[in-house]
Amino acid sequence: MSEMRLLEQNLVLLAGRLGGDPDFRMTSGGRGVCNFRLAVGRRFKDPKSGEWKDDTAWVRVEVWGDAAERLKDKLKKGSPVHVEGRLKYYEYEDKAGQKRNGLDVIASRVQFLVKSGSEGGSRPMAGKPADTELEEVPF
Repeated sequence: MSEMRLLEQNLVLLAGRLGGDPDFRMTSGGRGVCNFRLAVGRRFKDPKSGEWKDDTAWVRVEVWGDAAERLKDKLKKGSPVHVEGRLKYYEYEDKAGQKRNGLDVIASRVQFLVKSGSEGGSRPMAGKPADTELEEVPF
């Protein structure tokens, strides 16, 4: 009997707003990286109280290369964006010596969003590039 092979997928799609201005820096190898925190909201009805509540997840996003340099001046606190990317797991030791871990999203695409007048949805900004294609980050 042959072993069944699991199809692995690592794809993240998020829409939200920047929680602060992005942080841009150059690596020692001369490559740009732009980091920002994205607030992704969820509205749900509390089963106990019957009231509608809001829940916000904060997600760290990394953008690499030329795209990071293009985005650093276009993104700001509160900017609405759609992000496509993949998850990256990491481990580190905090200042107290405790082992910690986390997940970041490595963006492959960032699309700027704005409210459309009467339609109530979102669309790309008029007169500006709708999205920025990002190069794959080598690991």
